Amino acid sequence: MTRPVYVHDLDALAIQARAIRTALPQPVELLYAVKANPDPGVLRTLAPAVDGFEAASRGELRRLAEVLPGRPPAAYAGPGKTDADLAAALAAGVHRIHVESPAELRRLGALATASGTSAQVLLRVNLPVEAPGASLVMGGGPSPFGMDPADAAECARRPPVGIDVRGIHAHLASGLDAPLAGAVAAAVVEWAVTEVGAAEVDVGGGMAVDYTDPAARFDWVDYGRALADVLDVYPGVRLRIEPGRSVTAYCGAYLTEVIDVKRSYGEWFVVVAGGTHHLRTPAAKGHAQPFRVHRRGVDGVRTDGGPVTVVGQLCTPKDVLSRSATAGPIGVGDVLAFAMAGAYAWNISHRDFLLHEPPLFMNGDPQEVAAEWAARPPAP
Repeated sequence: MTRPVYVHDLDALAIQARAIRTALPQPVELLYAVKANPDPGVLRTLAPAVDGFEAASRGELRRLAEVLPGRPPAAYAGPGKTDADLAAALAAGVHRIHVESPAELRRLGALATASGTSAQVLLRVNLPVEAPGASLVMGGGPSPFGMDPADAAECARRPPVGIDVRGIHAHLASGLDAPLAGAVAAAVVEWAVTEVGAAEVDVGGGMAVDYTDPAARFDWVDYGRALADVLDVYPGVRLRIEPGRSVTAYCGAYLTEVIDVKRSYGEWFVVVAGGTHHLRTPAAKGHAQPFRVHRRGVDGVRTDGGPVTVVGQLCTPKDVLSRSATAGPIGVGDVLAFAMAGAYAWNISHRDFLLHEPPLFMNGDPQEVAAEWAARPPAP
């Protein structure tokens, strides 16, 4: 039995990143949110196409310093920053620190003053912007993310010593299609300019990724037009975005082998090596991860071609990777290639549960790797 493997298609990722950059107006700065996938190969591939990287932990700061030395992070974000986190961001030369609360701003000011520098800050604001159809809304109500608008405006007017407030950051929702993302961006920029006179505005990410339809993609061209309209209204604003999942989701796949096939109370279950401790995305989002079957032709039990539930090796009924009514017959030894595993996959998985071996990692075309795997005789 071969261990499961993550395959990153870095050529496809480079094409995706260049297409996104081309679709955006030139003045718009494109940052990559490292939290989506901090794989070193991914970061190196994106480096020529993006304007910078957004980190959200000291670990991500270290990863960026190791992989891209001499290129300070463009932004440092996230709630619950300790003094050690803030000091690390200052030491790393982060261009913009996104501050979540007045108390955090005061602590950062004191640290910056003590170190003889000035912290360059965007204030994260929790705005009541309408986002109908979004899969996750983080603005407009009680939230650990960002400041109430009045608090942000006050911090902008009277920042502590050691703080240089450069503008506003707002990440208000996820799962946005292009028209909605454009409307949210316009509303954020309008508030930032009107209420605090912001010269810089980061409108975040949250671009939709549809796991039910891998062929559907966020319309970057339409979004680029919307951002161009915003810049036409506010030509002096420095505008940036920071997508993550929508950049890398499509470049990665999780490949694994079928261990067992069985029927339980009339339903077919396909048991694969690995599971949600390797690929937590379907459990985290409550969806069926799309997959393709590479058949091996090994003699033995097969499903009847009808609905199947694909599960892993964990001792919990929640270890479900996918459900499908259209996958066709699946048998022991077949290789399943789970698509759209290039973001929030291995890096968010509960990898130590049951202490199974971790997956392997490689670069290449996932379907070619899966086909080559299926062509080999099964390992003992």
